[in-house]
Amino acid sequence: MRDFVVEICKNKIFLSTLITWAVAQSIKILLCLFQGQRFNFKWVLGTGGMPSAHAAGVSALATSVGFQSGFDSPLFAVTSIFCLVTMFDAQGVRRSAGRQAGILNKIIDDIYLNKGIRDERLKELIGHTPIQVLVGGLLGIVMAVFCYNLWGDL
Repeated sequence: MRDFVVEICKNKIFLSTLITWAVAQSIKILLCLFQGQRFNFKWVLGTGGMPSAHAAGVSALATSVGFQSGFDSPLFAVTSIFCLVTMFDAQGVRRSAGRQAGILNKIIDDIYLNKGIRDERLKELIGHTPIQVLVGGLLGIVMAVFCYNLWGDL
């Protein structure tokens, strides 16, 4: 078990991706606090908001793979396509699902006000705007470059 932990701690691709995700989530939390909102633990693992931690993580992953395996490697190609699909999904499909959740929540409110069915509210903030994805993607690339410079591999 100890060898497993040591190996994980030496995996620069894994570490740069994890650090980038944590930084993106921290920025998101700080922005909410600066806007005067009360801290909500759901922000730590939640989706939505600026910047997109999904985009930051996958772009750091692809960039780190490029540094480690080469930007002409098949693995870089695979992680880059994965990155693009994830980023497209974060701002497209998931954002649309969030809009639909908002509409359904209004319907549920109307039914409840008329003494109809009471149901649990749906989560509306599950997707990202294109700018949130773009900023997350740029953050991921910058963080991967920072991590690899810090480790002396560039």
